[in-house]
Amino acid sequence: MSYYPLTSIPDYYGIDALLTEEHKLIRQSIRDWVESFVMPQIDQAAQNHTDLPGLMKELGKIGALGPYIPVEYGGSGLDQISYGLIMQELERGDSAVRSAASVQSSLVMFPINEFGSEEQKRKYLPQLASGEMIGSFGLTEPNHGSDPGSMETNFKDMGDHYLLNGAKMWITNSPLCNIAVVWAKNEEGKIQGLIVERGMEGFTTPETHNKWSLRASKTGELVFNNVKVPKENLLPGVTGLKGPLSCLNSARYGISWGVIGAAIDCYCTAVQYSKERKQFGKPIGSYQLQQKKLAEFLTEITKAQLLCLQLGSLKNDHKASPAQISMAKRNNVKMAIEIARESRQILGGMGIMGEFPMMRHAANLESVITYEGTHDVHLLITGMDITGINAF
Repeated sequence: MSYYPLTSIPDYYGIDALLTEEHKLIRQSIRDWVESFVMPQIDQAAQNHTDLPGLMKELGKIGALGPYIPVEYGGSGLDQISYGLIMQELERGDSAVRSAASVQSSLVMFPINEFGSEEQKRKYLPQLASGEMIGSFGLTEPNHGSDPGSMETNFKDMGDHYLLNGAKMWITNSPLCNIAVVWAKNEEGKIQGLIVERGMEGFTTPETHNKWSLRASKTGELVFNNVKVPKENLLPGVTGLKGPLSCLNSARYGISWGVIGAAIDCYCTAVQYSKERKQFGKPIGSYQLQQKKLAEFLTEITKAQLLCLQLGSLKNDHKASPAQISMAKRNNVKMAIEIARESRQILGGMGIMGEFPMMRHAANLESVITYEGTHDVHLLITGMDITGINAF
């Protein structure tokens, strides 16, 4: 037995009929790339705790970096459903692959496009879109995760430059990044974004080791010790938490699509295995408990697909609220991690082997259920939207 390539995507409610031909072509092109580039090497990368060589440039070649960024700045000018489908296919390969594209797109390119100057857009976005330049996003701190408003990283106006001090942690791609979009407090205590470049004196990016999750992704810190940042590197278009939170909304939207891909990978593998694995003289898929699991997997995947499709339509019309995005992120990640765990049981002992994707997806999703807003915090966001009362 070995890993089963995906031949078709679950579409129990005929959702494909609601997609355009362009949507389906984009999805297929990313799916083909995942099969040829990611699948042959992802288990070894995860086992060895190494990233995939040349990943960002490969993602750039297939248009997976900032696909909704305007063409004039190096993007593809695609809609939000296209972005979601790309994230879905990437995470079917591995959450680390989707994370790399998600950070580059939603947390680095998005704020530069939304809040940057024309000069910043032209300087950074085309190189980020091609993967020639790798970006990271600095918001979470050692003492401040779910409460970013209490951040301690700060900068002072020194006349001809800013002086940045502080530290960020749990930063995807920090050991590799050429630039970092860093959120810090000015001397008035207001949050603003700065573009910090590799090579600036006092800027270091120590790597985080010994992770049990996202092992095919580089994670680290961003440390600022009297870093001189040119004034032209300040993002001029936003002040306050609106800046970083709008980035997170974009990233959370991508996650809500992405985790469907992880769930699909586990589901398809479990279905095929249940038809081939025989116990007591017949395939285990003929037994009621196995069919119950598979039926529940498909039901939850279908619900998540419908949730994302409508959310994507709302985002295309600029009508998706942060609370709606929180609901989708929370629901879909929970769905995916439960399918990863339960589908592992269908494979029995084989489910822990690297030839199959369940344990890798389950371990990765333990990070996804925490980052970009924890599972519990997203629940409270929905509760606040219902009652109007802040329970934080």
